[in-house]
Amino acid sequence: MSSSPADASAAATSSHARPSAAEGARGHDWILVLDFGSQYTQLIARRIREMGVYCEIQPCNRRFAVQPALRGVVLSGGPSSVYDADAPPFDEAWLGAGLPLLGVCYGMQLLAHRLGGEVQASGHREYGAAQVDVRPSADPVFGGLPASMPVWMSHGDQVRRLPSAFEVLASTATCPVAAMGDTARRFFGVQFHPEVVHTPEGPRILRNFVVDVCGARTDWTMGSFLGEQVARLREKVGNDHVLCALSGGVDSAVAAAILQRAIGPQLHCVFVDNGLLRAGEREAVVEDFTEMALTVVDASERFLGALVGVTDPERKRKIIGAEFIRVFEIEARRLAADGCRWLAQGTLYPDVIESVSFRGPSVTIKSHHNVGGLPPDLSFELIEPLRELFKDEVRVLGRELGLPDRRVDRHPFPGPGLAVRCLGEVLPERLDRLRRADRIFDEELRRADWHSRLWQAFVVLLPVRSVGVMGDGRTYEEACVLRAVYSTDGMTAEVAPLPTELLTRVSTRIINEVRGINRVAFDVSTKPPATIEWE
Repeated sequence: MSSSPADASAAATSSHARPSAAEGARGHDWILVLDFGSQYTQLIARRIREMGVYCEIQPCNRRFAVQPALRGVVLSGGPSSVYDADAPPFDEAWLGAGLPLLGVCYGMQLLAHRLGGEVQASGHREYGAAQVDVRPSADPVFGGLPASMPVWMSHGDQVRRLPSAFEVLASTATCPVAAMGDTARRFFGVQFHPEVVHTPEGPRILRNFVVDVCGARTDWTMGSFLGEQVARLREKVGNDHVLCALSGGVDSAVAAAILQRAIGPQLHCVFVDNGLLRAGEREAVVEDFTEMALTVVDASERFLGALVGVTDPERKRKIIGAEFIRVFEIEARRLAADGCRWLAQGTLYPDVIESVSFRGPSVTIKSHHNVGGLPPDLSFELIEPLRELFKDEVRVLGRELGLPDRRVDRHPFPGPGLAVRCLGEVLPERLDRLRRADRIFDEELRRADWHSRLWQAFVVLLPVRSVGVMGDGRTYEEACVLRAVYSTDGMTAEVAPLPTELLTRVSTRIINEVRGINRVAFDVSTKPPATIEWE
């Protein structure tokens, strides 16, 4: 499982949901990204972190305040026009803060608009690949880059008139101002997206801005994060006891390991069998975590009973989140004389980003059961050691902690388990079908040496029946879907091109061996626009 079963409740969003720069960047230079709603905002933060500089995303309406070690600000893209009546709010005090600014797409148009330039609807919208020509005077943001290079565009408006003191740094055949800059004030804008893989020189552009323009030190690593986080956890917990929701996946395993290093015997790990696990999951976790003081709780009847008649995925997540908390409350009283003040979990940055729309106009994709699915009467205080990290960073941190590959490289598994892969009502007989089909898919992927190449692979059971013919007789049974993707952090994903012979073998086995399924399909949707999980 990738996510442990709890995080911040929706009611506690203001105090828990937003990572604090004072925490994440303590002792390090850092870059702030103000989010104006782009689907790529998280990629900007990841690209900056990859160069060893801490980066944090905050809502576009974040008020300016002096921040220790803040070296620069990136204004993200977004779907709005600067002239929209409901255009995202922005505190113009950032423009007078003396900090370097980089506007990306909408962010560039916002800079132009607020500084006296002019933005107009383009006569030729650009969505996709384009070739940008860089002016010879385009240093420092374009320093060391070729005079012409491919970029990824996604815009309808364009900057038509530059603000005072700005100059054109780059253009395309249809976009005269593809990049602009005011070197004296260290204000820059690019109309394209340097953060996506379709802009090959994008990382260099961002590095030029972050390191050369902002002067940020590249000293934020998982090694430094580990030492700092251990000290931070010891200070925060003191003599209290912590209950850690251990699911066995990489996120909760790394969270448990870092807490164990920080507080030792004050940590109590609890694994809950909620009846929504994959085949053999409980036995595998118990066998694999023998070094932990692990408590196993069988609460399958409790969870399945609470889900009777429920088909809406948001309700499923909220019910499951609430039931986890009730189980943890019982165990906390049993494990420590004074109870456990803290609940620890492996919440990641993407969990928060997809669940909570407090980052400006970004919309909620789904309420992760461990972010928006917890009861408002949460009796624990939360500890989330990984809340500021992306999945790929967590894997690196796990290796820093010395965790074995079998834990660090596990495929993600949703905290609500098979409840969100069993579309429709969650019934014992349907869960059994799904487990058996999923095990067959897993076995065949491993046999074909595909499992280790994938970010995630699983089966979804649909509440759809189709006609089939088996043994010269008519069948009318459920359909299932195979899902297999490549990804690095779960924020975007590409479909894995599994061989036809492998898919055929999996389909044949499922239909022959799993009573109740007579049709198998393969999901070829990328993320975005689809999500990796179906619910």
